[in-house]
Amino acid sequence: MKFVRTSGTLSLVALAAIASPIAVAAELGWYGGLGVGVSRAYIDDDRIRSELSGVSLSTSIDDDDRDFGFKLYGGYKFNKNFALEGGYFNLGEFGFTANTTPTGTYTGSGKFQGLNLDLVGILPVSEKFSAFGRVGYIYTETKDTFSGTGAVTVTNPNPEKKEGNYKYGLGLQYDLTQALGLRVEWERYRVNDAVGNKGDIDMALIGLVYTFGAKPAPRAETPPPVYVAPVAAAPAPAPVLVIVPVARTQQYCSILDIQFEINQSTVQRESEEKLDKVVTFMRKYPDTTAVIEGHSDEVGTTADNMRLSQSRAEGAVSYLATNGIDRSRLRAVGYGETRPIADNSTEVGKRLNRRINAIIACATDIAGIAPIPTRTTMAMDMEFDTDSANIRQQDRDELSKVANFLKANPRVTATVEGHTSNQQGASPAQAMQLSQRRAESVVNALVNFGVDRTRLSAAGFGDTRRFAYNTSVEGQQENRRVNIILDFPS
Repeated sequence: MKFVRTSGTLSLVALAAIASPIAVAAELGWYGGLGVGVSRAYIDDDRIRSELSGVSLSTSIDDDDRDFGFKLYGGYKFNKNFALEGGYFNLGEFGFTANTTPTGTYTGSGKFQGLNLDLVGILPVSEKFSAFGRVGYIYTETKDTFSGTGAVTVTNPNPEKKEGNYKYGLGLQYDLTQALGLRVEWERYRVNDAVGNKGDIDMALIGLVYTFGAKPAPRAETPPPVYVAPVAAAPAPAPVLVIVPVARTQQYCSILDIQFEINQSTVQRESEEKLDKVVTFMRKYPDTTAVIEGHSDEVGTTADNMRLSQSRAEGAVSYLATNGIDRSRLRAVGYGETRPIADNSTEVGKRLNRRINAIIACATDIAGIAPIPTRTTMAMDMEFDTDSANIRQQDRDELSKVANFLKANPRVTATVEGHTSNQQGASPAQAMQLSQRRAESVVNALVNFGVDRTRLSAAGFGDTRRFAYNTSVEGQQENRRVNIILDFPS
């Protein structure tokens, strides 16, 4: 029996190289699955006729070249683009019957099963849909059975062979839930039978894959309100506020909402103004206390998200303490991903869930607690060509407005921050250099519009302060931004 080799190769390295971070189609970590489908072998009828040429004047052959196959597998997904997968496969049984003249028959069949270890390259297409390719090593056990009648004599009716070889394939996956996905795939196995024939067996499969430890998508919740209520009113629902006894008819409770960049716990410049208002409030009312709550989206493990949210809350507490609020009046609590206010299946929802809240004890008077803003942040959506810092004409028109404002307010200074998405193939150092060049290009443009260079500074942050996940075109565009921080004199 002969399985004919056909042309076709898959370069997993090439697949990984073109994999752009459009969306993460599944959770990272351990997974397992089952695939079932149809398999096909290519039987070399010409070789069979050649083997029978010494006993047969003519030969007609009936092939049984299709069967059902299946595989069981488990794997580990290291990141959105690569996984390692191993398992058991059964390609089924194939055979032929040759009728000879003089009268005789020659029948043969082969069963193929074995173990595989594959390197899988993944190309995310959307949040639920991905394509993948694989190359791998297989260890196949082949059991052949041959028989003859009449003019045909078989000397070795049951040969067996175990041998290593290779496989490759392509597939698509659609995630039905965070944990369960549907796979459709095609694979080609290079196999040798027990009598020295070499060829390929193809298998088309449909199956399910389950990711262990995946978290269910959270339900969207209503954002926490700001409570302004009479003293005699019924207690407000969670979050529970620490109430200071009051004698007036109204009380003021402040809930601070600061969003964080991805996987970051540092309070950024544009958020410090919000915390400064908390400082002003607590200085005005020295009997008040505050609970700083940290929250995260659900990307990452539960334990990591809990640590990150706690770190975010403690970072805000440290900022308040540095600015004169006694630590005994402050408490930091991390809730991880357990209290979402939006749907984590969208980029906007994830961004809303990466936040801290400051639950501040109530006071009786709010007069004078809002400080005059000392800094304004302008986030400019500026498109740059790949690996370029050149400013487009339409962006120059917007910058001219900023320049006019700065010239009309000569005491205001500005810091230009450059940010990038994690560009494919670029190292962190290259991303940092590119963001610095882009920030400096903006500074140069403002100088050309007549702003004194001594009032301007440029800072590049590379992709270290992502505003959105780089798993969609929209997310990459939001990360590829320029912030202009306007500092007002005190």
